[in-house]
Amino acid sequence: MISIENVSKFFGGGKNAPKIPALKSVTAKIAAGNITGLVGPDGAGKTTLLRLFCGLLAPSEGSVSVLGLDPVAESAAAHAIIGYMPQRFGLYEDLSVMENLNLQADLRNVPPKERKARYEELLRLTNLGAFTKRLAGRLSGGMKQKLGLACTLLARPPVLLLDEPGVGVDPIARRELWKMVRELLTPERLVLWSTAYLDEAESCDSVLLLNEGELIYDGPPGELSARMKGRTFLIEGAGEKRRALIVPVMRKEKTIDAVIQGSGVRVVTRDDGRELLDSLNDLSEEIQPGLEEKNISLSCRPAKPRFEDAFIDVLGGARLGNPAVAEFFHPKGTMEKTVEARRLTKKFGEFTAVDDVSFSIRRGEIFGLLGPNGAGKSTTFKMLCGLLPPTSGACSIAGLDFREAPEAARSRLGYMAQKFSLYGELNVRRNLDFFSGAYGLSGAKRKETVERIIEAFGLSRYLEVKAQSLPLGYRQRLAMGCAIMHGPDVLFLDEPTSGVDPVTRREFWTYINEAALRGVTVMVTTHFMDEAEYCDRVALVYGGKIAAAGTPCELKAEAANAAHPDPTLEDAFIRLIELHSGLV
Repeated sequence: MISIENVSKFFGGGKNAPKIPALKSVTAKIAAGNITGLVGPDGAGKTTLLRLFCGLLAPSEGSVSVLGLDPVAESAAAHAIIGYMPQRFGLYEDLSVMENLNLQADLRNVPPKERKARYEELLRLTNLGAFTKRLAGRLSGGMKQKLGLACTLLARPPVLLLDEPGVGVDPIARRELWKMVRELLTPERLVLWSTAYLDEAESCDSVLLLNEGELIYDGPPGELSARMKGRTFLIEGAGEKRRALIVPVMRKEKTIDAVIQGSGVRVVTRDDGRELLDSLNDLSEEIQPGLEEKNISLSCRPAKPRFEDAFIDVLGGARLGNPAVAEFFHPKGTMEKTVEARRLTKKFGEFTAVDDVSFSIRRGEIFGLLGPNGAGKSTTFKMLCGLLPPTSGACSIAGLDFREAPEAARSRLGYMAQKFSLYGELNVRRNLDFFSGAYGLSGAKRKETVERIIEAFGLSRYLEVKAQSLPLGYRQRLAMGCAIMHGPDVLFLDEPTSGVDPVTRREFWTYINEAALRGVTVMVTTHFMDEAEYCDRVALVYGGKIAAAGTPCELKAEAANAAHPDPTLEDAFIRLIELHSGLV
């Protein structure tokens, strides 16, 4: 249904500027009856390729054909057969669900006599029937994506192009989106699903893997995963020291990737694991140096390969990130509990967003706050950061109660918001200058800190670029740099890696792990369940209450049953929510 032949796309190329290639000689054919995943790191060319298919861009070289049509030269005919759902929510937030459907039906020339039946079908499919009068801007992230998909499907297009529809959406909503799209798939329809979630890519029938504008794999995801057979392992036995294993394991010549997985460390190697197995004693010594009595005995066993392992391998391996970032995390004191929430409650009118939530987080612990969109995670975050006053209850940071010493408490924490919260109209340097002053840095110390952040996060070539124009990965680097420049005791990270590719996520977690190792308390929310595995403990929030809490391994054990004796953390997330809400 879609054919591209030697397609290249260049941007720029002014009087003295070189052309920047977004795509380089890409050739592929995409068939009907399949969900094809479009996968790749930030800047790989995924969105550029989708826009070429839609006719929103013209190729610099080569040709594009969609059902035999040139999307640019025959744009009207091509638009009639293409449904495109952009990465950012593209509907009108101040219109209701039904008003958006009516407007899109007008724009897509849906015959008036057919609209009622189509509305009913799509509202049933998306479970939005009870929300037709709600403003789109007041929908949860998952509901917005469902509404966007419903509007895209109004004209029943045979070609469906979805640009990262799962970004920022919780696992329950993502499964519902997948179920919807699977139901829509017919032998005559093509679905191209761009994604940053590699478990989604693993569920596709076929994948196109892009990197730096080049197509480096085209085929079933299982065939790529199979290449990793005998090269994936799980190191066990490190216990609370498992986080300290990441850097020494990554420094091994044959190591491609190393991440926390529950109570162990998942390792991907270039060889058959011989180097890893031979170095277990040395690794054990490295994470407990100078102790006469060694209480850690490491073991290593094979692990089932995943598509993510193959993805990291194809891209040349994970990266640890700049070690200079770790210097901002000064070793902390001996206070045992650094974050405490005591019966926190927040009401907005009659609506209770957070309901009697209590927990504490130890020094040097990574604590994950998980839950569906609208569960109350961000509201809890904002109360803990002093950005929202609780209706009742109290919270403290490093022993400082926000009611008694709000400024002192805020000075001890760093906050990275869910949505990019820096000043988009200011360039990178001015954002750094502003936030260094806001955190109380001055004089030579302020100037030195800004320069160190620029160097540590590789921001030098973007200093004059407006923050809103940065590539996503660099926006996140800038936001993290602003959050850590004053060496906080506590780090609050609200979906810090949403939308970024797995390689960049690895880099960010290098910094998070290093912060925890130096005694910084980290609280994080995420919709990536593999990232939740990196946490020491997690709390599952639903309906403003804590539905379950414990280590990732404990939550998986709690969710296990005869049908799923060894659930993934995503399986556990969904089942525990269902148990808490009485759905099972």
